[in-house]
Amino acid sequence: MAASYRIDLVSDTSTRPCAAMRRAMAEAEVGDEQRGEDPTVNALNERVAALLGQEAALFLPSGTMCNQIALAVHCDPGDEIIAAANSHIVSSEGAGAAVFSRSIIRGLDAPEGIFTADQLRAARRAPRIKSPRSRLVAVEQTSNRGGGAVWPLQTLREVAAAARELGLALHMDGARLMNAAVAAGVDARRYGELFDSVWLDLSKGLGCPVGGVLAGSRGFIREAEVWKHRFGGAMRQAGILAAAGLYALDHNVERLADDHRNAAAFAAGLADLPGIRLASQRVQTNMVFFDVSGTGLATGEIARRLAGDGVRIGAENERTMRAVFHLDVDEAGTEAALAALRRAVAG
Repeated sequence: MAASYRIDLVSDTSTRPCAAMRRAMAEAEVGDEQRGEDPTVNALNERVAALLGQEAALFLPSGTMCNQIALAVHCDPGDEIIAAANSHIVSSEGAGAAVFSRSIIRGLDAPEGIFTADQLRAARRAPRIKSPRSRLVAVEQTSNRGGGAVWPLQTLREVAAAARELGLALHMDGARLMNAAVAAGVDARRYGELFDSVWLDLSKGLGCPVGGVLAGSRGFIREAEVWKHRFGGAMRQAGILAAAGLYALDHNVERLADDHRNAAAFAAGLADLPGIRLASQRVQTNMVFFDVSGTGLATGEIARRLAGDGVRIGAENERTMRAVFHLDVDEAGTEAALAALRRAVAG
C-alpha cells in the first residue's frame, strides 16, 4: 500500500488529499450529477470548460475514461487515430480504442511524444475503400513516455492547422496539461482552444483523489454523456469529489513548479551515481526517466531495495526507471530519495 512508503515516486497519482481539500469535500453541496442537479459538479464543469477554452465539460471518474469517451465520440468503427507511438492511448489503456470505438491507432515515431505537422501529413491516408479512414489526431500534453516533455504551443498550432487542412478531428489527452502550462508559462486555454476535445486530470499533480474533466463543444459533450452512461459513469452525488477539483484549481496549480524543481534537482543528483544516466533527453516537468543498466542491477532488484528503504520508484522495463514528483514529495523528500537510490545501487 502507498501508505507504507515514506516517499512514493511511482506516479503523481500517489497524491493524497490534504486536510483542507478533505474539508471542502465534506462540506460540498451535492445533488444527482447524472440529472445535472449537482451544483458542485456543475460549477467544476463550467470552470474547466472556461479554463480550456471550450463550450462545455463533463466530470468523469478517470482520465482513461475521458480518452476513451472522446475516441468513441469522434470515431466510427474502422476509423484510424493518429498519435505518437509511445502515447498513453497506445501503451496504457488496455487497447480501449479497439474495444469501445473499434478504431485502430497509427503510431508515429516521436521519441519525446511530439510529432510534426509534416509527420501528420505523411501519415494521413488518402481516401480509398481498401484503407482505414484517417479520422482523428490525438496528442498527449505532457508526453508521459516522452519524459514529461511539453508540446510547444507553436508546434501544436502547426499540427492543428495541418489536421484542419486534412479534415481530421483533434483530441488532446491533457493528463498533465497544467504541468505543461506552468512549465511553459502558457495559459492552458491557449492549448485547449486548438482542439475539438481536451481533458484535464485532477488526480495527478493537482492532488485530488478521483477524476478528470472532459471538455469540448456542447454537441460533443451531449454525445459524450451518452458514452458516459454506457460506460457506467453515473456518479450521482459526485459533488463530494468535484469539490476536490475546485479546491485544487484554487490552490494546487502554481505549486506544480515546485514539483518541476524537485524533479530537476533529482535529475542533477543522478549524475553523481555511478552506472546511472538520464534516459530522457531533458527534464522539463515532474518526471525523471533514468537508465540503470550501468549498475549491473536489474530495475526490479533496485526497486526492491528501494522499497525496503521506504521509497517507491517504478521500473519501466529491465533498464529504465521512472520517478514522478508531486505535492507529497518536498525538497527534503527528494534528497532522501536520492540517498536511498545511492544506497540501493551500492548494495
